Amino acid sequence: MTDTDPRLIILAPQDNVAVLAATLEKGETIVLAGCPIEVLQRLGMGHKLACQPIPAGADILKYGMPIGFATTDIPLGAHVHVHNLTSRYTAIEVME
Repeated sequence: MTDTDPRLIILAPQDNVAVLAATLEKGETIVLAGCPIEVLQRLGMGHKLACQPIPAGADILKYGMPIGFATTDIPLGAHVHVHNLTSRYTAIEVME
């Protein structure tokens, strides 16, 4: 038995985010790092979830490399996106 839902992919061992390989529906319960997590909103393939608590200011690691930093504390299982992640290299324009 795995401790992480098979629809989540952790691309490198040092990553602190997992990438969705499938859509998750609001209200589903998934297992991440051995913990049951309720999905709070519908999330499409390619979105990211924190696979460990990430403190504000810490690097967000994907592919084993920083893709930005957390602008707030991000709890285990939370959606990681432009609302709580900022690039250190490029400006992010929110289109919503």
